[in-house]
Amino acid sequence: MALLGKIVAGVIGVPVRIPEPLVRQYPMLVTVRFRRGGLPPRIGGWLLLRDTAAAITLWNTVWLAPGVPWSAELLLHELRHVHQFQASPGFPIRYLWESVRRGYSRNRFEVDARRYAASVLRAPDSELPGKDF
Repeated sequence: MALLGKIVAGVIGVPVRIPEPLVRQYPMLVTVRFRRGGLPPRIGGWLLLRDTAAAITLWNTVWLAPGVPWSAELLLHELRHVHQFQASPGFPIRYLWESVRRGYSRNRFEVDARRYAASVLRAPDSELPGKDF
């Protein structure tokens, strides 16, 4: 059974919890499921001609590559991709098409995710969405 568990973890990763200080600072992150490892970050990396991507989002789940440190900027960036998935059932196709047309870094969904993360990081705590005071 231990071997089967290792195989499953190698394919779908393992569930992980966001460190409590990040949850307190950015409570909106609790709306996302996080996993570490598995095939998704590897496949994402291969598409970028790398061994792995730092993270990849599929619907409401973010897969983090093994060893990638917890970073508010990265998690907020991936949260924006969750929003993008929720906004349109055709998002995966639109994302791939943008990447083919413009490349990864100029893909409008990547640009939007970087801007979103930067704006949340700059916002005073009292203006953060999901923050109750």
